[in-house]
Amino acid sequence: MNQRMRASVLLDMGGQQFLIDAGPDFRMQALRHGITRLDALLLTHAHHDHTGGIDDLRPIHHTRKTPLPVLLSSETAQELKNRYYYLFEPVAREAIPCFQLHLLPNQAGSVIFEHLPIHYVTYTQGKMQVNGYRIGDFAYLSDIRHFLPSILDHLQGLKCLIISALRYTSSPLHFSVDEAIDFAAQLRAEKVWLTHLSHDLEHQRTSAYLPPHVRLAYDGLEIDLDGG
Repeated sequence: MNQRMRASVLLDMGGQQFLIDAGPDFRMQALRHGITRLDALLLTHAHHDHTGGIDDLRPIHHTRKTPLPVLLSSETAQELKNRYYYLFEPVAREAIPCFQLHLLPNQAGSVIFEHLPIHYVTYTQGKMQVNGYRIGDFAYLSDIRHFLPSILDHLQGLKCLIISALRYTSSPLHFSVDEAIDFAAQLRAEKVWLTHLSHDLEHQRTSAYLPPHVRLAYDGLEIDLDGG
């Protein structure tokens, strides 16, 4: 559990598979966990550890025969187009682009994406705009550091929260373990999973430090959202 790949989440929603972020480890994660198809992709932001596996989604596109829908901010979209321009334009051997981008219209709100109601919020990590997503009573907030108090109103009543916590000590770009716990307490989240963990957090020792409703996420973790 102390050997960790980059943070990512695969949601199975009524048979539809939604991936949140595709980092540089995506290919290995997909092979390890048998991910052979996706219905949509949600991106939190454009940092490489969350988007470095975008190119490895091309086999998914070839299997689908249609562009993969992607939900993201306009800022994230522009960054991706700059880095992976060849994935967003048709080429001679591919009549269609790999992705179909769906831009979030505001800083916070709700959208229907591939028939799924999704709430979203925006916060910042350094100079980077980041989006967090809420689906029903579940929310995913990665790379959160600076935020407006108004986002708390969008995240109340969660049964399950996945939130990043880099290490024990404070960081200019990430919550610490205690800061993540305090943030989750403001939301009264029933179950909290900490992700995006650095090598400073040894699994057993950190688990013993945490309150009972807060746990460390690990590679291959499966959460039954219906069961909390």
